[in-house]
Amino acid sequence: MTQQFDFTDTPLEGLKIVQRRTVNDSRGFLSRVYCAKEFAGHGFNKSVSQINQTLTYQKGTVRGLHYQLMPHTEIKLVSCVKGEIFDVAVDLRKGSPTFLHWHSEMLSEKNQRSMLIPEGFAHGFQSLTDNCELLYLHSKPYEKGSEAALNMNDSRLAITFPLSITDISERDRAHPMIDNNFEGVMV
Repeated sequence: MTQQFDFTDTPLEGLKIVQRRTVNDSRGFLSRVYCAKEFAGHGFNKSVSQINQTLTYQKGTVRGLHYQLMPHTEIKLVSCVKGEIFDVAVDLRKGSPTFLHWHSEMLSEKNQRSMLIPEGFAHGFQSLTDNCELLYLHSKPYEKGSEAALNMNDSRLAITFPLSITDISERDRAHPMIDNNFEGVMV
């Protein structure tokens, strides 16, 4: 069987960009989003436990930075299947040499890229077009009691968004800033 994905390392250990290969013909295309056999060798070595889809109506909207605490830390595969987003992952792993560093990628229906986010990272994004749809594959189901988040506007992170922020939920706006006692997430 032909490999359906190209995996590229980022400067943050374990965080990978996944380039999907498409099979095109006169009708359109086929693109595999996930294959357990191929992903196992690149960090997604657990079963998919939950699949979520989001729709973000307005260009410039920001969502995040969300993560789960132990014992519910999760691996995520994030794909933009309609529109385009500025996708951000922040390393929160306690003791990591890249603790609080972030990496961003443009994900879109056109470029067929996904971000493979390991345990111990926070995730968020900004929509660059109206009506963006994302597909998330999670290694663990959402657990409300283990939910945590950081504020996207935290000056310690200094995330530079490509657009002015047009919308952010009250919940996301109220996420805490990083304080000096934050040592990271155990994975």
